[in-house]
Amino acid sequence: MNAQRARPYELLIADDDSGFRETLRMVLEPYFHTVEAASGEEAIQIVRQQPVDIALLDMHMHVLTGLETLRIVKTLNAILPCILITADASEDLCREAALAEAYTVLKKPVTRTELVTTVSTALFDTYRDIEPFGLG
Repeated sequence: MNAQRARPYELLIADDDSGFRETLRMVLEPYFHTVEAASGEEAIQIVRQQPVDIALLDMHMHVLTGLETLRIVKTLNAILPCILITADASEDLCREAALAEAYTVLKKPVTRTELVTTVSTALFDTYRDIEPFGLG
C-alpha cells in the first residue's frame, strides 16, 4: 500500500511563450501546484529558492536554451527529472539531452495524453511514489 503525498507535486514550467506556458498549466494544474518561468535564468532561480519535483523546459528560450538550463539545474538538484520540449527533436539533440540526464525529449505539438503520461511516469520512476494521475 502506498501512502498519500503530504503535499502536491511542484511542477516548474519554463518557456518564453506565455501562451504555451498557460496551455501546459491548464493541462497539468489539476494534478500539480505549478510555477512558471519565462526564461532559463528564471527557472534556475526558482530551483535555487524553492522545492521543485519536476521541470518542463522549452528548448528554445532567450539567452539560455532548455538544454543549458537543464545542465545547470542538474548541478543544483541531480535527481530532478527534467523534460525538454521542442519542435525540432533531432537525434543530436536527443543524444545531448540524454548525456545531460534529461528524463526525455517531447516533440511539439505534444498531445495531452503524451504529456500527462510522460510527467506521471517521470515522477513515478524518480520518486517511486503513487502515480499522481492514477494511470498505473
